[in-house]
Amino acid sequence: MRIISHRGCLDGPDPSIENNPNQIDCAIKHSFDVEIDLWMLDQNLFLGHDEPQYPITIQWLNKRSDKLWVHCKNIKALGYLSSHKSNLNYFFHQNDHVTLTSKTFLWVYPKMEFGENSVIVATNKSDLKRLKDLKIQPLGVCTDYPLAIL
Repeated sequence: MRIISHRGCLDGPDPSIENNPNQIDCAIKHSFDVEIDLWMLDQNLFLGHDEPQYPITIQWLNKRSDKLWVHCKNIKALGYLSSHKSNLNYFFHQNDHVTLTSKTFLWVYPKMEFGENSVIVATNKSDLKRLKDLKIQPLGVCTDYPLAIL
């Protein structure tokens, strides 16, 4: 199962480090994939959850493409990535039960039904404890607590 750090967090939510490029690299160094939040404004790319915070480049994304799950936060970011030939795995969703990523994985909203090709979102440590009891094992789990899985 792939373990995906939510916004680069390793041991719980922390808005002061979430989506920070240095923290994302730290999570990757721990051998985790990372879900990031991407915005595009005025032809510039930014990371940030509620708003664009950290400027980045397409080169920065491409260098880490095998470890990133890119959540496009606005339609401009989605349009930009869909028009570039890259190996990025990206998606857009609001409150959908499930969305299909550009690499045809199912990204599933927390606590919703899923299948084997799914990434589920575990919002707390209790969700992580239930992983071992699941009848179907997901492809991956995205969490703020990836270190708790090890």
